[in-house]
Amino acid sequence: MTTAPEATSYKLIDGKKIAEDIKVEIAAEVEKIKAVGGKIPHLAAILVGHDGGSETYVRNKVLACERVGFESTLLRYEDDITEAELLAKVEELNQDDRIDGFIVQLPLPAHISADKVIETIRPEKDVDGFHPMNIGRMVAGLPALLPATPSGIVELLSRYGIETSGQHCVVIGRSNIVGTPVSILLAKNLDTGNCTVTLCHSRTRNLAEIVRTADIVVAAIGRPEFVTADMVRPGAIVIDVGTTRVADPSKKSGFTLKGDVDFAGVAPKTSYITPVPGGVGPMTIAMLLLNTLRAAKGEIYAR
Repeated sequence: MTTAPEATSYKLIDGKKIAEDIKVEIAAEVEKIKAVGGKIPHLAAILVGHDGGSETYVRNKVLACERVGFESTLLRYEDDITEAELLAKVEELNQDDRIDGFIVQLPLPAHISADKVIETIRPEKDVDGFHPMNIGRMVAGLPALLPATPSGIVELLSRYGIETSGQHCVVIGRSNIVGTPVSILLAKNLDTGNCTVTLCHSRTRNLAEIVRTADIVVAAIGRPEFVTADMVRPGAIVIDVGTTRVADPSKKSGFTLKGDVDFAGVAPKTSYITPVPGGVGPMTIAMLLLNTLRAAKGEIYAR
């Protein structure tokens, strides 16, 4: 295992490569299932409206399913669908034995309660890992379908052999999707864990001062280039979860993706850092596929 050196040279944590490695491993497992005539894992996704980021993310999920040999179903609805109609569709997928896991892509239109939708998904099909049952099992240290992005961060640290035990990790951002669950996972008594974790957010006083004490920084606050060089100590490990679309007329798409970290300024001070894009993002889909495989095999909840 490696620790953060004091030198200012840094290594990129290549999430795209690690995600590809995981997909290869999953595809091999699917081939074994096929060979014995088993049921091929089936992932479904519900997409409401036409949010650009959501469209891209769901399209990538469908392509990833094809890549590993999963079956996939995409259900699309206009943003005027009622909450009752969407909840009815969730219940329908809950009862469909062909579907091993499914996700409802967030964000949802303002008139639909995301919490109500998430709570309606059966825990054993909740491959996003957002259901209170899965979150509760994670907190209790029980087997669970873990939130994809936080578990992807832990997997990156693990596969790069980065020592976490006893390290001070500062997580910036307290969302239920990333910040809070990753703070819990990194504090657990696990091979990649045992950190002393400080969970910060927009109301934290002396935020920069606290971040400067971190061996590991997880930036998940959703503000482009929020973490600057003066906030990071030499040799720190920086995990950038941010993916904000910023207008860029020079790009064909009209935008560029920015992380929560000022990469140009921060990277030279770090020992390891994730780029945006190509860092945490690809891991989210890889871990979603892994959750679907685990759900299909009944590893967490008996089928």
